[in-house]
Amino acid sequence: MAKIAEGVYFVPGQDEMIPDSHLYCLGEPSSHDLSLVDVGLFGKAGYKIQSLQEMGIELEDIKRIILTHTHFDHVGCLSEIQKKVPGAELWVHTLEANALEQGDERTVYGMEVFREMCQMQYGLASGAFTFHVHRKLQGGENVAIGGTDWQILHIPGHSMGGIALYQRSKKILIPGDVLYADYAIGRYDLHGANAPELKKSLLKLSELDVDTLLPGHNRIVKNLPKGYISKTAKQWESYLTA
Repeated sequence: MAKIAEGVYFVPGQDEMIPDSHLYCLGEPSSHDLSLVDVGLFGKAGYKIQSLQEMGIELEDIKRIILTHTHFDHVGCLSEIQKKVPGAELWVHTLEANALEQGDERTVYGMEVFREMCQMQYGLASGAFTFHVHRKLQGGENVAIGGTDWQILHIPGHSMGGIALYQRSKKILIPGDVLYADYAIGRYDLHGANAPELKKSLLKLSELDVDTLLPGHNRIVKNLPKGYISKTAKQWESYLTA
């Protein structure tokens, strides 16, 4: 686990045949009010929890888990993590929170063939990804987390209820799988995805002043070049049509 900035910590994903999302921990440890952003692939809870503890994070200080979206590589070990932090609330955008509460796993797996593969590989039963959501986000919220302030942005396209977290004071953006390093973006062929909406979300993010990009996968970027997000949107523009 690495410290990115004051109140922002990073546990890199451990990819296997299926990618494992990064985990971010937000908040000053002295505040005893920390949040996890995304948790990762099934079976990765032990590694993620150990990484947090090695940095001196007390598990009882984790008050909430915020999901940028509910794809399998971001929520696969959610039930395992919840056993370690049973008091933590779960925050999800309402468009995916409702599906999660109803056990509608199309948003988790994205496509039927992937559901079949994951259930077979990991021995998962149907309905394994049914969770109570404590706070259903809309986008536009400003939240205080352990002495740090974040804005929640609804950025659909990769998934219907995708969100980003943005810290204006430090110019830090956590965009889930909508935007990556190296001018890459998230796929838009899964259940709930929408290419034109993804384009709109990229343009929305391009209006932000971003210095540090903390995506859901691959490398993080500090000193992000000016106009990077606009250039990324432009490069993908012809593909993101109806």
